[in-house]
Amino acid sequence: MEEVKRLPLLGEKLPEFTVKTTHGVKKLPDDYKGKWFILFSHPADFTPVCTTEFVAFAKRYEQFKKLNTELIGLSIDQVFSHIKWVEWIENTLKVQIPFPIIADDRGTVAEALGMLHPNKGTNTVRAVFVVDDKGILRTMLYYPQELGRNMDEILRIVEALQVVDKEGVAIPANWPNNELIKDEVIIPPASDVETASKRMKEYTCYDWWFCHKKIK
Repeated sequence: MEEVKRLPLLGEKLPEFTVKTTHGVKKLPDDYKGKWFILFSHPADFTPVCTTEFVAFAKRYEQFKKLNTELIGLSIDQVFSHIKWVEWIENTLKVQIPFPIIADDRGTVAEALGMLHPNKGTNTVRAVFVVDDKGILRTMLYYPQELGRNMDEILRIVEALQVVDKEGVAIPANWPNNELIKDEVIIPPASDVETASKRMKEYTCYDWWFCHKKIK
């Protein structure tokens, strides 16, 4: 019986790939062990929306690095196309692209990670995969080709997930500017009666199931 392929799920390890990039051959996720990384696909080199995205990522590269996070781009273009496009961005827009771009010209990674959506054309959609320092897939986002991504939201996702790991909490909507609790974080709901009865005394709460606190 033919094996049915499926996409990796949140909480699973990112599948292993050996890829050709503008910075040489890399092994994912092993080459980034101990670091978080963002693997993101773009439909094609030398296209307007993708160019604005690469500039936006490059402008925030140091912010990602402060979060121990690297960036890796990908499309099904060949590596010489990536190199020429990066040169064009640097020469014309005066922005250096400091991160590698995968030349997935055979579509191996794109197919394995669900980046190819036939109803949206033959190129990769704008997928985003947030992988933590243990190689675990933490977030997946898919955008249509005509919609550029919000890089500040991707930064927020990484920062929020790192707070989740460090503090053992949950993150409210629009954090750190939530409409109810501002920059505070949510205490996981109590799982027994005794803990529930103590919650209102230990934290600021709307009720025992909705308690929150500041983080240092």
